[in-house]
Amino acid sequence: MEPTNKYKGWLYLLPAILFLGCFMVYPLVDVFVYSMEEGYNFASQTFFDTGFYNFSYVLHDPYFLQAVKNTFLMVVITVPLSTGIALLISVALSSIKPLRNLFQTIYFLPYVTNTLAVGLVFMILFKKTAYSDGLINLLIHLFGGPSVDFIEGPYPAKMFVMCLYIIWVVMPFKILLLTSALASVNEHYYNAAKVDGTSKFRIFYKITLPMISPTLFYLVITGFIGAFKEYSDAVALFGTNLNAAEMNTIVGYVYDMLYGDSGGYPSYASAAAIILFMIVMTITCINLLISKKHVHYV
Repeated sequence: MEPTNKYKGWLYLLPAILFLGCFMVYPLVDVFVYSMEEGYNFASQTFFDTGFYNFSYVLHDPYFLQAVKNTFLMVVITVPLSTGIALLISVALSSIKPLRNLFQTIYFLPYVTNTLAVGLVFMILFKKTAYSDGLINLLIHLFGGPSVDFIEGPYPAKMFVMCLYIIWVVMPFKILLLTSALASVNEHYYNAAKVDGTSKFRIFYKITLPMISPTLFYLVITGFIGAFKEYSDAVALFGTNLNAAEMNTIVGYVYDMLYGDSGGYPSYASAAAIILFMIVMTITCINLLISKKHVHYV
């Protein structure tokens, strides 16, 4: 490669490098520096020591432990369920010829709707008030069940609504990608399998899943990352005081440490953010290792 072409390539990359450096690398380094500064005072820009005390404080804070518990439950429940349901719906849509585009549009509508608006609708459906028990409780009464306060009631009920809401919000995007992936599978594979008398389940397991595995892997990775960053969805359902509702998330804890009623502690917030970064990076690396055996790239 000629020197001029070499420098030209770097020149083309320069805007992206500057953008990533300013908005990703520098903030990450800055957050790590904050997390090591003990007793940091935002007003005077001073601190009295450096070390790992901030991490120790965060890891022993009951609010943070509750946030970690909530976040992991959301991840473990919503990522597999939303991906599995989206796959089933996508397979059903792919087998429907008439009105397929109409059904795809209907399933995609929640994705283009404001999440706070969807959260308000969910709150109206599930919340008990002095005047009504909510539509969901009316349906429960029809089947002889007791009334449940899903918004201000027991923890399992609130977690159920939270996970249902997340699945509802993220599933349209997954349906769109999986439907496109299914449409890109070469029909010759299916025709050859049918000639051999292969069952539909075996065709799905041996042909369809391997062919769309890159898309599935992408959705799982982004699903994990998105679920670990949950915050606005919880606010839409349970309000801004998530600690009182026992429904805070790790991102919500970081926000509270910066701007909440007990805020003004950027060192604690930075330590929590670094812990979240390490968790997400670890799970992503594990997924990457698993993908080497189970993801098939054509």
